[in-house]
Formats: sequence, C-alpha cells, structure tokens
Amino acid sequence: KMEEFLNLTQVKTSLKEAILLDYYTAGFWWAKEMNFSLIQLSGFMDLLNFALENLSDKHMTLGDNLKELERAMSGTGETGSEERGDLNLFSIEQAKAIIDYLVISLFKHYKAYEYLFHGRREEPVISNE
Repeated sequence: KMEEFLNLTQVKTSLKEAILLDYYTAGFWWAKEMNFSLIQLSGFMDLLNFALENLSDKHMTLGDNLKELERAMSGTGETGSEERGDLNLFSIEQAKAIIDYLVISLFKHYKAYEYLFHGRREEPVISNE
C-alpha cells in the first residue's frame, strides 16, 4: 500500500525507488510502534518527507538540513504540517525520539542519500537473459 501511496512504479527495478519505499515504510512502522495518534503519525511522516526533500530537491547540506529540522520542530520552519497547525503535536520525549530516529535513519547515512539523489550513474543495460 505504501508503494501505491507514494506512486512508486518501479520498485523491483529501481534502487532509488526501493530505498525510498524502505525509508518511508520503516518510518511509518517506527511511528506506529511509538503509538502515535493518526495526527501525530501524519506530522511525523511530514517531517520525514521534509528532511528528505531538503536533501533531494533543495540540495541542502547536512548542516543546513539539521537547521531546517530544528526550525520545523520548534514551529518556526515551513513544513506541510505548519498549515494544519500540527507542529506542537509531540511531547518533549516524543520530539527527542523523532530526532534520534532521523539521525539514525537519514542523517548518519547522509552521504549515501546524497549519492542516491545527486550522484551520476550510468543506466544499466538489462538483457533478455
């Protein structure tokens, strides 16, 4: 269902799509295990998307992305959730857990994600064999 929701059509043949599916699915299940409410879950997924878009679309450095995350978490940044007033959904403990999760899932592997989105790669040739 996540594959369909994210409109990923080539998960079996695209490493990039497979990694994105894994990133969002792992985040979703982590948030479910944290017993987030539906609104909190939505806000958390917005934060995952926000951090990843900062890297993929805006080409932000790790430091800049961390600053933007801080702004978003404190309510001074711009995420999709700001318009719905979702920024104060999380307790201090939940916010710390979210930051820890983002560090482990995205920021520790920032160079790999940068390469995924911005590295030059040759398209593989797949034969009938």
